[in-house]
Amino acid sequence: MPRTAPISAMILAALFALLASFAGAADYPTRPVTMVFGFAPGGPSDVVARLVARKLEQVIGQPVVVENRPGAGGNVAGEMVARAAPDGHTLLLGTNGILATNVSLYKKIGFDPAKDFAPITLVGAQANVIYVNPTLPARTLAELVAFAKANPGKINYASGGHGTAAHLAGELLKAEAKIDIVHVPYRGTGPALQDVLAGHVAVGISAVAPVGEHIKNGTLRPLAVTTLTRTALLPDIATVAELAIPGYEATTWHGLVAPAGTPSEIVTTLHKATMTTLTDPEVRKSLTDLGVDVAGNTPAEFGAYIRAEIPKWAAIVKASGASLD
Repeated sequence: MPRTAPISAMILAALFALLASFAGAADYPTRPVTMVFGFAPGGPSDVVARLVARKLEQVIGQPVVVENRPGAGGNVAGEMVARAAPDGHTLLLGTNGILATNVSLYKKIGFDPAKDFAPITLVGAQANVIYVNPTLPARTLAELVAFAKANPGKINYASGGHGTAAHLAGELLKAEAKIDIVHVPYRGTGPALQDVLAGHVAVGISAVAPVGEHIKNGTLRPLAVTTLTRTALLPDIATVAELAIPGYEATTWHGLVAPAGTPSEIVTTLHKATMTTLTDPEVRKSLTDLGVDVAGNTPAEFGAYIRAEIPKWAAIVKASGASLD
């Protein structure tokens, strides 16, 4: 008896803790929820976070407060949420950088994107568009690839900076099409766009929204978008996958995750609430107007997507030599 009593006490303590966990999951949420976002206020992705948060709080019946934690390409926010209590009251609206590419671009990020989060759903993706100055003798993606193969190392492409989704989209194109084009990084999408417009750089890769008007008025020629399916903002522009490289995809995507260990009941509640948010007509229109193609999938599907994205981009980052340290 003396030896079994402590064991019984331990079992009882574990049972009480388990029951408390179930009770907490059943009552969730019991207070405001913080949605951490890894970048400064005001940008398009920050608007995505606030659109989702505003509707989500109506669905779950508690305030959802967006907390901007910029720094290290979103790694500050990622580490904060990875270390938060797994009770569903601290979430991360992660990006492809935080959840897929930063682990290869930085020597140390302070968390494991595949292990330290409980996936909830992919919220949506912003297409990149491959565009050229109209003076370039390439009217199609196939012609650009052919021109690049005939002139190795002589074609430059502009992006908003090292390690950005646009940069990596170009590196993926180089690898898959087997062409030699030279990356020219800028301090932001705006300066890159201006130099392509001026003809200083022949090719640009950017999110759709900043270049949409230039495409409509003919000052830039779009060749392809980088989503698997056509984007709502440029429905007449074919994808790279359609035109040249099946399976090619290189987007800026956003997804909702909680800390690892969050009870499955809470993850299920958050998933249902987020799906309700993403199917709201006003939310969908607002996101589409920002250039975001609304997604929405199961936690298991989103987890599998994250795990597939990490090695895909690790190979591209290694080949490109890109580093943000």
